[in-house]
Amino acid sequence: MRSLLEKLYHGSLHPNENVIPTDPQYTILNKRISEIIETWKGQLSEEEFDELEAFLDLYAQAHGMELASIFKYGFRLGAGIMVEVLTGEEELASKLSSYPDKTQ
Repeated sequence: MRSLLEKLYHGSLHPNENVIPTDPQYTILNKRISEIIETWKGQLSEEEFDELEAFLDLYAQAHGMELASIFKYGFRLGAGIMVEVLTGEEELASKLSSYPDKTQ
């Protein structure tokens, strides 16, 4: 089995694909979402449903961006806390966690 550093180097770490919420409500909500989408599919014209799907795709893209930012913030915060604990330097974690989130 590869170490985390090897997985990182080879590009095989994909937390967004490997983490599935364990909260029982997650499954219930996803089932309900699927039921509602199927209801809309039956009630809307094909063109209207295509528009709805396009909207949902845009929403999913925006949500994915939010999750990526949250992940980076949490990672920086955790790393900052570890550095602060190991060095004893106060307020380092807050400086690192507030570092601007820049995109490509």
